[in-house]
Amino acid sequence: MILKTKIKNISDAKNIFGVLDTNKKLIELIYKTKINIKEDSIYTTLIDEKSYDYLDKLFFHLLNMSNEGIHITNSDIIYIDKLVKSDLEYNISRIYENRKIICKTFTNKPIYPKTIKQISYVKMLNTSDLVLCIGPAGTGKTYLAVVDAVNKLRTNKIKKIILTRPAVEAGENLGYLPGDLKEKIDPYLRPLYDALHETLGVLQTEALMEKQIIEIAPLAYMRGRTLNNAYVILDEAQNTTKGQMKMFLTRLGFNSKMVITGDISQVDLPRKEESGLKVAVDKLKGIDEIGIMKFERMDIVRNPLVQKIVERFEK
Repeated sequence: MILKTKIKNISDAKNIFGVLDTNKKLIELIYKTKINIKEDSIYTTLIDEKSYDYLDKLFFHLLNMSNEGIHITNSDIIYIDKLVKSDLEYNISRIYENRKIICKTFTNKPIYPKTIKQISYVKMLNTSDLVLCIGPAGTGKTYLAVVDAVNKLRTNKIKKIILTRPAVEAGENLGYLPGDLKEKIDPYLRPLYDALHETLGVLQTEALMEKQIIEIAPLAYMRGRTLNNAYVILDEAQNTTKGQMKMFLTRLGFNSKMVITGDISQVDLPRKEESGLKVAVDKLKGIDEIGIMKFERMDIVRNPLVQKIVERFEK
């Protein structure tokens, strides 16, 4: 079966297929096919009717996005393909209608939410003083929180960013690593550093850390403090105990925001210990000022292989 998709101009094809055909290669990988362009059409050979229908719809929505002036990325291809295959394509227009830049990277690249739930999450970050966000790896829950924190620091809405996580080993032993507790835990905070480096650059991140405008510390360092005028992010919160979670939540000061992220399917606590994140989500439901966001496998915007891995492990 050969699918023929009409295009208005070559710039649409360039946008859909991406720089160096990265999007084109991804579509070919997903549909196990080869794509060719001849004159004003895209030609694709497919082995079954279902793939034909799915790819036809995918190209339709990608062309609409291109006509709206949206730069199409790998993650757009992955997510829109999921929506098409799940009969949820009625949501697709909401993505580019609500796609607003949250922040720009150090290299001036725009950062924006890429899925329906990411759009809702970003809105929640702007309307709630306390947000609990749970979901699998690759859904952007921690990254978007760091980006939002940087944006609010740049616009003087807060005076300080505090990033923290519990000192719980995922099968490793921190005790054998050199240095004090902070030095031992720094490698575990690498995703937070990466997000800061992407938005602020390495030099500015280090300068702000020296001035203690950005603080990265283990959760134990939060005890006894009241955090005013700060944007506080607790990552890997599934590894907090009930007591640690209560301690952290009661640190919230005036003109501050707290975002708590984690994946309750990846708890590294002893078996008898209940996850503080799970307890918090259960106990804090229904409080208007608190936002609770739950990402699903559908929202994973990494390499398609990541979703397959998550699905296999859940089974």
